[in-house]
Amino acid sequence: MNTGILALLAFLPIISVAVFLVGLRWPASRAMPIAYLVAVGLAYLVWQISGAQILAATVNGLIVAGTLIYIIFGAILLLNTLQQSGAILRIRQGFSDITPDRRIQVIIIAWLFGSFIEGSAGFGTPAAVAVPLMVGLGFPAMAAVVAGMIIQSTPVSFGAMGTPILVGINTGLSADPEMAAYALSRGYPEWDMFLEYIATKVAIIHALAGTFIPLLVTGIMTRFFGASRSFTDGFRIWKFALFAAFAMTIPYLMVATFLGPEFPSMFGGLIGLAIVITAARSGFLMPSDTWDFAERSQWEEEWTGSIQPTAADLEATSDMSLFRAWSPYLIVAALLVLTRLPALDLESLLRAANPFVTWSWPQIFGSTISASFQPLWSPGTIFILVSLITIGIQGLSAKQYRSALNSSFKTLIPASTALVFTVPMVQVFINSSGGAAGFEQMPLALAEGVANLAGSAWPFFATFIGGLGAFVAGSNTVSNMMFSLFQFGVGERISVDPTWIVALQAVGGASGNIICVHNVVAASAVAGLVGKEGAVIRKTLLPFCYYASMTGALGYMFVNFATAPINIGTLVVAGITAGLIYTIYICNRSLGTS
Repeated sequence: MNTGILALLAFLPIISVAVFLVGLRWPASRAMPIAYLVAVGLAYLVWQISGAQILAATVNGLIVAGTLIYIIFGAILLLNTLQQSGAILRIRQGFSDITPDRRIQVIIIAWLFGSFIEGSAGFGTPAAVAVPLMVGLGFPAMAAVVAGMIIQSTPVSFGAMGTPILVGINTGLSADPEMAAYALSRGYPEWDMFLEYIATKVAIIHALAGTFIPLLVTGIMTRFFGASRSFTDGFRIWKFALFAAFAMTIPYLMVATFLGPEFPSMFGGLIGLAIVITAARSGFLMPSDTWDFAERSQWEEEWTGSIQPTAADLEATSDMSLFRAWSPYLIVAALLVLTRLPALDLESLLRAANPFVTWSWPQIFGSTISASFQPLWSPGTIFILVSLITIGIQGLSAKQYRSALNSSFKTLIPASTALVFTVPMVQVFINSSGGAAGFEQMPLALAEGVANLAGSAWPFFATFIGGLGAFVAGSNTVSNMMFSLFQFGVGERISVDPTWIVALQAVGGASGNIICVHNVVAASAVAGLVGKEGAVIRKTLLPFCYYASMTGALGYMFVNFATAPINIGTLVVAGITAGLIYTIYICNRSLGTS
């Protein structure tokens, strides 16, 4: 079959998601079953995958969905426990002591705290922690979800202790036995050194593109959720937003360069938190005005979810100490870090290959697909454990904890429907190789079609392909596994340094998390915002397009810089940067500020 036609057919499941979920604004619980049926139809009729393999992929998807639902339940339970104890009230007061300005709060919670949690645990955990925290502080649920998704960009390539690099790119490239010889020819006798070399390039691209992410978070928030519906209110704090960006990205880049891919996001977020909170308390670069959301009576119906606090909740106060109120989140962060530190090697204990620790189903229905769940390793277990610890720390009664449990189950049940179809669709899409037709799996067939059209302009498309992988699979790691070797081959085909193209794959895979369907579903679930996933994706499309375009242009600039310092990539980077600077200037000029 013609490569272009095959690519177009492979694109149909994604088109169906775009049409029904984003275009027609159907809830994911209605749109994703259609996308699943489209993927199954293509796999069976065109790729000629056996019914047993399709069923195995579906079952694997249901098991993965179950692991996500478990994490979501733990995150919601912890939030409800803190609401019952009054800790959320005290945390809200603590942020008000720093500043009541919602623009500053979203930078601290989503960008910095979210980056730290991403570096510690990855796999959507930042949304499970930061999004419900923002909801508890009085953010509209949709504003919290959108902010939580936008920051799923810069820190993601080094999430979960560098898993997208150390597992994703490593697995993808090492599938070719000749890659070790290539690494040696580049002066890297050790494979880990070669991965660190690629990781540094990933960090350089991310650090440059990430400069404007805090500003975009505040701009998107004020544009869609502000009383005046304007980017202007968000861009007024451009000085603080850029300062917060550099407070994270500079240590992030230094750690990636000198320590390797395990700690950039975690250390960058932690160091950034210390710097930015200290600066905010002292009034450094803080705005002269205070921005807040409009009165709740003016909020649109789709902004709020089932766990949105009431006006009475927001006006209540608590005499709990700030440390005691924050202690559950501190314990969560500590446990996530400790269980994932290579030096402690707790992973070998918590993910041991025995039936008491790892629940597995190898070679489902005789296929090559296997499924497993490791409850002790799951962040969901940490959330549930900390919610129980909170009973003692914050003095909850049995009745209060039962109330938190009941509320959590009521929130969880509607969210489960969407995931039950979303993740199986992804698994069928990915596990579509080995059919009687002899075609490559759908993602690779789609990428091959794009590569044939792009030619030497491929760096501009490399990030979008990485993003496409994450959009579908819900994981930068999986996207890197699928596409790293393919991206390397395209780099060689167009006669540029292929390691830059692999770096663009990793960066693009990170940016795809901004609009990833099942991450949006999961983040919406922890905010009690079920059925409005398409509205979230429409609001995060602009940041995704910025990130994928900016990083693609940076990649084109870097691979062609030696022969042509001024090239199309350079011009695009300059154009995007100039456009953002001009927007900042116009927004501040219209308000008579500088």
